[in-house]
Amino acid sequence: MSDVNRTVQKWHASFRKGTDFDSWGQLVEAIDEYQILARQLQKEVQSTNSSDFTEEQKKNLGKIATCLEMRSASLQCTQSKEEFKLEDLKKLELIIQNILTYNKEFPFDVQPVPLRKILAPGEEENLELEVEDDAAAGAGSTEAFPPRAPGTLLPRLPSEPGMTLLTLRIEKIGLKDAGQCIDPYMSISVKDVNGVDLNPMQDTPVATRKEDTYIHFNVDVEIQKHVEKLPKGAAIFFEFKHYKPKKRFTSTKCFAFMEMDEIKPGPIVIELYKKPTDFKRKKLQLLTKKPLYLHLHQTLHKDS
Repeated sequence: MSDVNRTVQKWHASFRKGTDFDSWGQLVEAIDEYQILARQLQKEVQSTNSSDFTEEQKKNLGKIATCLEMRSASLQCTQSKEEFKLEDLKKLELIIQNILTYNKEFPFDVQPVPLRKILAPGEEENLELEVEDDAAAGAGSTEAFPPRAPGTLLPRLPSEPGMTLLTLRIEKIGLKDAGQCIDPYMSISVKDVNGVDLNPMQDTPVATRKEDTYIHFNVDVEIQKHVEKLPKGAAIFFEFKHYKPKKRFTSTKCFAFMEMDEIKPGPIVIELYKKPTDFKRKKLQLLTKKPLYLHLHQTLHKDS
């Protein structure tokens, strides 16, 4: 069996694994599998020195990666309007299995994921090590991935009688090397006690003002769930990300989180923790002993 056939077989097995998890209701495992496969397909699409696949086949691989991301997003946000169903995803199994001979039209009107690095959960750490090893070996990386353009903040939800909405103003973050961070932004997510998304993730625009040990954001984030509907043990996470030109990808530098009993109007200062982001809050390590924190301001909107 040729290498390319082996690769296709591996992709097909991974696809089946993801859809099996999905149909069994093991959503965290399904999301992981979908995101890892999406990244593998994306890597193949972006590879300039690979002649294993034609341009048309690469286009289809890119579209499958898009569909995997869409299904992954649907699982992470149950209120998603643009839901991509499991039965739709299953229609792609024959295409991925027969990618070398498939010559019909792609069944969905989607575009390949724009050129960027897709990092599956927990992969960023390994990737940093890989890149450092490459650099040490003098190999260097030939792939150039532009940083993604952040800024996906969502509007406030409509008010409901007796329900409370939360606006979080991200004021500033204290970091000892604040001035050296390139294109810094925050990703905000709401997770349950098991680290599963309760809301779509939101990214702030890139912060433009740096001053001494502070990066100033001064941006409002609307939490996409009424406070009363957040389950016990949920938390709001803030991941600070910045672009690393040497490694050519956006990296998480540190994270912070706020638990449900901390939701009250007014200012709040929260501690920063070392990466990787621990959404289950089991192994937390403070980023620094210095008095550097994430500064937020909370506003509660109650419709009586």
